[in-house]
Amino acid sequence: MKIDGSTFLVTGGASGLGRATVERLLAHGGRVAILDLERSAGAQVAAELGPHVLFTPCDVTSADNVAAAMDAAAGRFGPIRGLVNCAGVAIAEKTHGKRGPHDLGSFTFVIQVNLIGTFNCIRLAAARMAQNDPGEDGERGVIVNTASVAAFDGQIGQAAYSASKGGVVGMTLPIARDLAEVGIRVCTIAPGLFDTPLHGDAARAGRGSRSPAQVPFPSRLGRPAEYAALACHIIENVMLNGGDHPGWTAPSAWPRARRAGSGARCRRSDGRVELPRVGAPARGGRSSTPSARRTARGSRRPAVGRFTITIPACEFRLKWLACLSEVVTIPDESPNGVSLASTSASS
Repeated sequence: MKIDGSTFLVTGGASGLGRATVERLLAHGGRVAILDLERSAGAQVAAELGPHVLFTPCDVTSADNVAAAMDAAAGRFGPIRGLVNCAGVAIAEKTHGKRGPHDLGSFTFVIQVNLIGTFNCIRLAAARMAQNDPGEDGERGVIVNTASVAAFDGQIGQAAYSASKGGVVGMTLPIARDLAEVGIRVCTIAPGLFDTPLHGDAARAGRGSRSPAQVPFPSRLGRPAEYAALACHIIENVMLNGGDHPGWTAPSAWPRARRAGSGARCRRSDGRVELPRVGAPARGGRSSTPSARRTARGSRRPAVGRFTITIPACEFRLKWLACLSEVVTIPDESPNGVSLASTSASS
């Protein structure tokens, strides 16, 4: 997808990861509509960033709100080509604690915003993207969602948050398959500990379950611009599609040796991680995944898997397709730092 001249929607775009994404898209020549709550700083941000940004007050959980915002964006800038879902909320509440059982209303609220709100925006944006003229590769649109490392490695008090972000991860691949026939790609980013209004202050003060000091290298909070850089790369790279899919289990701490599926990896004394090869026997004498075993037997079908890129305080999982007889799969390595998602309108 070519960013220059295209129209994009960014939910939660008034602050944090969303604002950084808006700025990055603008720098590459895009036209951006910020979908955020009316009480947010969206109007101020749009005024600061210039005429190629439109603020459309919106509650992502409302079908009417989202539809009206998308119509306004299309009327101002033209057909919608991309959606980046950054709206989200976070709470910390134990399933049972000193105050008794987890409040069902707060659990429902987090699911409603983070999961249902994300799907609401996806379905309405996809309906509009499907009407676009196809591009060079038959592409009509691209959707980037924001999950969290908490989807794989939730901490104490994150039952609602982890459930909501796990839902975003879980629906990414089936939605990508649903929309493949109309040329719309779908990927999900699972950030770790980022310096946003929603999470950064608590992390720096040590109020979260994890702190920047626990991130191996560099030992700092991730920067919103780093998230935005990946989001824009996904938009531009037509070969990235399908987001995350089952295959490897995420470790809860870096220093321990863990098994991943049937394969294994361990941290050596020099700090490096030894990774299994797809197609190579694991400790039990079998190849590490079903697709790898097919490859090892000489199948001509492409090997399908995923890789994980770990950058400062952050983990991104993407599906890949490799037409090779032997490829390397990098298993999940979650930093032992706070699991965070994107900021919301209130972040």
